[in-house]
Amino acid sequence: MHRLIVSLLAALDAAVVVAIGLLLALVPLTILWIVAFGGAADWSALWPSAASIWLLGNLVPLQIALPETLTIALGIAGDASSFTLSLAPLALAALAAAMGARSGARAARAGSWLSGFAGGAVTTAALATAVGLTAENDVVVHELWHAIVFPTAIYAGAVLLGGVVTAWRVGDGFVIDRLRSSLARFAPAWREVVPLIARGFAVAIATIVGIGALLTALSVILHGDRIVTLFQAAHVDALGATLVTLGQAAYLPTLIGWAIAWVAGPGFALGAGTVVSPVGAQLGLVPAIPILGALPETGEPWFLVVVLLPIAAGGLAGWVCRSSLARAGLDQRTSPRLVIALGIALLVGGAGALIALVSSGSAGPGALVQVGPEPGPLALALGVEVLLGAAVALLTPLGRDERGASGASGALDASDASDAPDAARRALVSPADVTGAQAQPSASEQAPPRR
Repeated sequence: MHRLIVSLLAALDAAVVVAIGLLLALVPLTILWIVAFGGAADWSALWPSAASIWLLGNLVPLQIALPETLTIALGIAGDASSFTLSLAPLALAALAAAMGARSGARAARAGSWLSGFAGGAVTTAALATAVGLTAENDVVVHELWHAIVFPTAIYAGAVLLGGVVTAWRVGDGFVIDRLRSSLARFAPAWREVVPLIARGFAVAIATIVGIGALLTALSVILHGDRIVTLFQAAHVDALGATLVTLGQAAYLPTLIGWAIAWVAGPGFALGAGTVVSPVGAQLGLVPAIPILGALPETGEPWFLVVVLLPIAAGGLAGWVCRSSLARAGLDQRTSPRLVIALGIALLVGGAGALIALVSSGSAGPGALVQVGPEPGPLALALGVEVLLGAAVALLTPLGRDERGASGASGALDASDASDAPDAARRALVSPADVTGAQAQPSASEQAPPRR
């Protein structure tokens, strides 16, 4: 496919992604404006509010300055009327990243992942600029360069990742193929190091995210009574309950990031000076948000057994890589396997830092300026735990005696198979023929003696 067409299709994909994200914020607010405010609704504030939600969902920090009349009506102190809101509802960013990776994969299969990346990045930057310029109002402001760079980085980064991964599989006749050709100059055991590091990282991080999602679901189920109690204490009507539920659903990926930090060991904060970890929970005043009722109130030292789960994820990744090497007969050398284990651990540690970075931030004034996990401790914990599991799976010596026995039995089976026709022919000869053949003199014995 022509590069221009690929670029235009990628631009269309980017426009659709931005439109879907804005609609997900705009539709509930429109219903709220109609039902709650009716004829007194200020429709000029609808678009800036929806655009601000979209920007927050794409990691753009918002500066909130509540008007004095509202703070007096709600009983909010004057110093709490202005604060930064940067704890993002990651559902919007996750949606953009998933659709961006899909767009990049399509561009790579069309033969020009770089054109797809360029088209998607330029379109997203242009639309984000338009949203950023029109999203400000008297209550919410933001930095314009944040509004341009952060949404573009999320979508374009996903397009690039999807394009490169797909191009590695199907080829691109360009940079990726040259890289594969350069790897072919190495020894056979080293050629597979880079692909296996990528495969092991994908297995490990997918397993860890799955563990975090499962833990989040279990916590919601086990603490459902507290969540319902907080809903009832809020005294909201059906519309309010629906909007609260939608808002909490948008923060589910954020909660999964917190669960990953809890499983890894460092835990997360829900305000300055607080911590929620397997060994204990030190919480201050928790906001009366229903989903926060799923947080563990206490911790026990034996809860640290949950760190075995990231170790198991590393072991699974190492086993997948070791199996690939064994099938190719390339698992005899230790150094490539060591490099694979280290590479997987480094990538998972980097992913842990990224998870902590995007799932933390400021959620309000006062102590709520610090919410979520710290990038450094989470990266270190996940990296070490995955390294331990991957090293056990990749570096533990296999049973060579068993492999030798299986090889010997295979050789015997092959020998028996090759001798089978001769044995069958001998079985078809009758005993009488054998006796006669043994009694019959040879030609040399029948020949007359020489004189």
